[in-house]
Amino acid sequence: MTAHEADRAPRTAAPVHTDKVNLLGLTRPQMEEFFLAMGEKKFRAQQVLKWIHHHQADDFEQMTDVGKALREKLARVAEIRGPKVLHEGISRDGTRKWVFEADNGGAVETVFIPDGRRGTLCVSSQVGCAVDCSFCSTGKQGFQRDMTSAEIIGQVWQASRAFGPRKNLGEHPITNVVMMGMGEPMLNYEPVLSAMRIMRDDLGYGISKRRITLSTSGVVPKIDQLSRDLDVSLAVSLHAPNDELRNQLVPLNRKYPLADLMAACKRYSDAITHRHNTITMEYVMLRDVNDKPEHARQLVKLLKGIPVKVNLIPFNPFPHAGYERSRKADILAFHKFLNDNGVLTTVRTTRGDDIDAACGQLVGEVKDRTRRSERWQASIFHRTEQPDSNAAPAQ
Repeated sequence: MTAHEADRAPRTAAPVHTDKVNLLGLTRPQMEEFFLAMGEKKFRAQQVLKWIHHHQADDFEQMTDVGKALREKLARVAEIRGPKVLHEGISRDGTRKWVFEADNGGAVETVFIPDGRRGTLCVSSQVGCAVDCSFCSTGKQGFQRDMTSAEIIGQVWQASRAFGPRKNLGEHPITNVVMMGMGEPMLNYEPVLSAMRIMRDDLGYGISKRRITLSTSGVVPKIDQLSRDLDVSLAVSLHAPNDELRNQLVPLNRKYPLADLMAACKRYSDAITHRHNTITMEYVMLRDVNDKPEHARQLVKLLKGIPVKVNLIPFNPFPHAGYERSRKADILAFHKFLNDNGVLTTVRTTRGDDIDAACGQLVGEVKDRTRRSERWQASIFHRTEQPDSNAAPAQ
């Protein structure tokens, strides 16, 4: 983490059901501020961060290089509390899924996908989702609430504990993190930002910026904001090459149509500093819906001039989905056409579908206790012609 990024780090609220501060969700500058407010030295933040994220400590008594008086003081005002594990399942292909209990009810799911020397953890950002993409099981469950930074990074912490302490910073099964679980990360921006800062910090998980990916359905103003706040990889849930079809599959498109979204993607690619500035375009393959030759031609035209990689995702069915997976021949033909026309394209291997851990299958136990879904949908379907004042001008 750079000093400039640290200066902009947002504060993290304490959990609503306790007066103790959950140190799990604090970034380095927030942790330093916490200790200064206690009348302690700033270096205590480094000690405690290492114990929490490197050694997965959950008890201050485990912190042997912290004096007894300070440990007792910390126990009175703070806690290290990760989300409770309700269920853990392991797929026949090695994929692991955890179901975590969220504060105030509900549940979220986190998935670890091993692939040779790479291990990718798919992390949730909301309990449920308000965006309601028509092919996604999570959206069908409604929206309950945003997650705190402690709950978000707590998923990484709990998964790390399942694999045991790491001897060195780079030696751990979790090499990559993708914000692609339940929820739309851009609609819970500040807690997600804090969690990703902890992921990147060497006192946290030391994951490089190109190995942390945020996936969005296309919240254009937040894409621009992220380009200013933190340098990480970006993925876009595209799924359609024209506005008419995308309006049906991803209702958010009614608020931020493809022309605006593609302009924001170009701005983001121009802004990020690491060598791999390619944006991943996720495209779920739906039989006879978005997998026809004309869709492939439209997609090539849409993506022209933007450094992208397209990831074709065979649809993973769930009860009452209303869609079917594209035929293998159609997926391969779509893949070949894009590659032949200069668009780097891969086909995602379906992993963890036997434990409902595959892309689009995360559900959890969610009830829409707020009216956020309703309000969000209303804001999409009643979009005015006035431009969003927070959006950066198109280049």
